[in-house]
Amino acid sequence: PANMGVPEIRAFLSHLATHGNVAASTQNVAFSALLFLYRDVLKIPLPEIDGVERAKRSKRLPTVLSQSETKRLFDAMSGTPRLMAHMLYGAGLRLTELLELRVKDVDLERGEITVREGKGDKDRRTMLPKSLYQPVTAQLAEIRVLHNQDREAGHPGVFLPYALERKYPGAASQWIWFWLFPAASLSGDPRSGVVRRHHATEESISRPLVRAATAANLTKRVTCHTLRHSFATHLLESGYDIRTVQELLGHKDVATTMIYTHVLNKGGLGVKSPLDGLA
Repeated sequence: PANMGVPEIRAFLSHLATHGNVAASTQNVAFSALLFLYRDVLKIPLPEIDGVERAKRSKRLPTVLSQSETKRLFDAMSGTPRLMAHMLYGAGLRLTELLELRVKDVDLERGEITVREGKGDKDRRTMLPKSLYQPVTAQLAEIRVLHNQDREAGHPGVFLPYALERKYPGAASQWIWFWLFPAASLSGDPRSGVVRRHHATEESISRPLVRAATAANLTKRVTCHTLRHSFATHLLESGYDIRTVQELLGHKDVATTMIYTHVLNKGGLGVKSPLDGLA
């Protein structure tokens, strides 16, 4: 690579699009990797690379569950994964936003969830469904026991973002900073090597969700993000203003939220087929 430069990089990226038929995101990852290789590893500055044949970004409609399908999915779940799935759907959370929730981010009195540093490094508030007050209260009581056990065992506190751990010594061990969904066991922090309790992994909800979709005989591919898509669509179906839904989802542009208007009510844009008129 040290003997090659812009022409070879341009040819490689174009080849990915024209012959590899890769997605636009895959081509972007390859481009970013090459930039990192040259600028940070080989220490070779690259001029602007233009003339690259770009992979076309596909336009996909989100997969959305009906309300009856959503209920069947939840009926096939239990325990903490069921609560996590309820919160993904009931509050319109992204998976990482759910996993990174802390005790202080849940306000039972106001019925609010505060999402910290969401996509675009933005904070936002969304609702905490009333039907989850009791399950969330039970979850808090359960993890309070775990938090006390960690303190008694002398384990380091949870990870704090940025320089908060230096600015507020001891804050990492405080109850308010504890994860709402902590991991079952301790693990090493990849940044510092400190063995501490992290939040639950993505697999702790994604795998039970897939198993539940199979048990519920759903014919749609269900992921954690499917619940967020369903949250937005069902709100619009209920007549809520699209700007309100945009704010709850944390979308920067309302055009992003508009995608859900294409999957409202029925398939086929709600148009009645002429075949049905022959009956």
